[in-house]
Order: sequence, then C-alpha cells, then structure tokens
Amino acid sequence: MLLAQYLYGLVGGILLLAAGMTLRDRHHPRRLGSAAFWGLFGLLFVAGDWLPAELAGAIVLAMVLLAGLGRLAPGRHEALPPQRLQDSLRRLGNRIFLPSLLLPLLTIALSLLARSLPSSGVTLLDPKNTTVMALGIACLASTALACRLTRETPLQAVRETRRLLDNVGWAFLLPQVLALLGLLFADAGVGKAIAHLSAHYLPLDIRWLAVLTYVLGMALFTVIMGNAFAAFPVMTAGIGLPFLVGAHHGDPAVMAAIGMFSGYCGTLMTPMAANFNIVPAALLELPDRNAVIKAQFPTALALLAVNAVLLDWLMFR
Repeated sequence: MLLAQYLYGLVGGILLLAAGMTLRDRHHPRRLGSAAFWGLFGLLFVAGDWLPAELAGAIVLAMVLLAGLGRLAPGRHEALPPQRLQDSLRRLGNRIFLPSLLLPLLTIALSLLARSLPSSGVTLLDPKNTTVMALGIACLASTALACRLTRETPLQAVRETRRLLDNVGWAFLLPQVLALLGLLFADAGVGKAIAHLSAHYLPLDIRWLAVLTYVLGMALFTVIMGNAFAAFPVMTAGIGLPFLVGAHHGDPAVMAAIGMFSGYCGTLMTPMAANFNIVPAALLELPDRNAVIKAQFPTALALLAVNAVLLDWLMFR
C-alpha cells in the first residue's frame, strides 16, 4: 500500500534539495536565511511524524522568525536561452498544456479507481488519504510527461521548484497556516457564535435563506481570512450542520462539496489570498497589483449564484 508518508517524504526531499541549491548560490542576497527556511520546512515533511512536538513547534517558530526578520529573498536564477525557448514553443505547440491537463484528470481517475478497488479486496492507496495520494501520483506523472515533452531532466524540475519558492517566499505556506487558523476559530467557539447570531437575526427556518446564508457566509469569511479551509470549519459548524443538515435534513456530503466551492469563489475576490492573487501579479510584473482579482471578480460572482442554486437543488433531493 502506498502511504501518505511516502508522499510527504518526497515533498520534503524536494524542499531539502531546493534548500541545498540555495545554500550553494553564492550570489543569493539572503542565502543562509532562505536555505534555513526551506530546509526546516523540508525537515518537517521528512521527519515530522518522529520529531517531538516541542521540537516541531520550535522549528515552526524559527521559520516565523526567519520570515519576519526579512531573511528570505529571491535569488538569481539562470534562465534558459531565449532562442531555445522559442524553438521549444514552436516544436511543442499546444502539447505544452498536456501536463497541466493530465494532473486533474489523472487525480480524479485514480481517486475513483481507489474507491472501487476495496470491494474487490485490493487496496493500493492509503484509504485515509486517497485523494492526496492520487494527487501526488498525478503530479509525478505530469512531471515525467513535462520532462519528456521538453527534453529536460527531473533536476531541472527541482530548479524550477526552487525558483518558484524564491519568488513566492513565505506566502507559499499561507494555505496551511490559514487552514490551521480556521480550526482554532472553530475550537474557540466562533462557529457557535455565528449560529447564535444568525438564528437570532435571520429566519433560518426558511430553507432558501439558510442556503443563501451558508453560501454567502463561506465566500465572505474566505474573503476575510484569505482561505476557504479557514472558513469551512467555522461556517459549517455555525450554519451548515445545525441548520442545513440538522433542521432541514440536507445531504452533508453535498453541503461540504458546494460549501467549499463557495469558499473558493471568495478566494478569487480577496488580496488576502496572496499566493493566488497578489503573487501571480508580481510574477507577471503587472502594473496593477489587483489585476488578477479584477479579472476574476465577475466569474466569482456568477459561480456563487450557481452554487446557491445547486445547493438548494441537490442537497434536498
């Protein structure tokens, strides 16, 4: 059986390789700080299950200090010759998009296959982390296809990983940090407070109003927090479970799926989702730092309206 620990070890190994490359870069303006940050992050992936909780916490605090003191910075990366890039583009054409298309399609296929195999007595992927494992295998397959199409080596993929990490910086960790913040909010009782206020001021016994409150709440809370994973435990504990599932007897699986999708609509509309909306604008050197958000805003509003209709239709069938 392929366990999630294998995937985490691979991710940690890639991070440690990127840290080693940074350490060897004598022209890097923040060589030691950047190498230490990504090296510590890689260490958590590789050995996090075996490290004492106190040591793991100390590593996280050390990473916070490195980022807070400005010890991370982009290095100088050797770009491929422009002529070589143009020749590659002409040779590949639209085939350059194949690795990006393979990634989601193979993830879905492996997830569905893994769920059907246990009935036949065969278990290939960790049943507790089926989707994560499917995503990891799809990433490896997509990387292999990209290397074959571009005639590059896996080492070049690691170099590009390091370049991306350098440009994104500490914002690379935002999804994990904000997801944890959402769990802390839920444990602190924010969900119960939202449930109390909503029940006091809104007639949530009306089904469509409860649906609209949940969908809009997921989006708005994501706009504030910058991550749907932070909004989900709070809004689900406050609105989803007590009203949509408890009072109106809706399907919790549908609620969870469309609720997360509603949160993703909020992700498209907020600068708090810096790694999605602000970093790409910086990487593309756009004059307007909010250009990505402005381009996504109409799509986000349209999808939010569709989500409300779908949730009301599918959840109570």
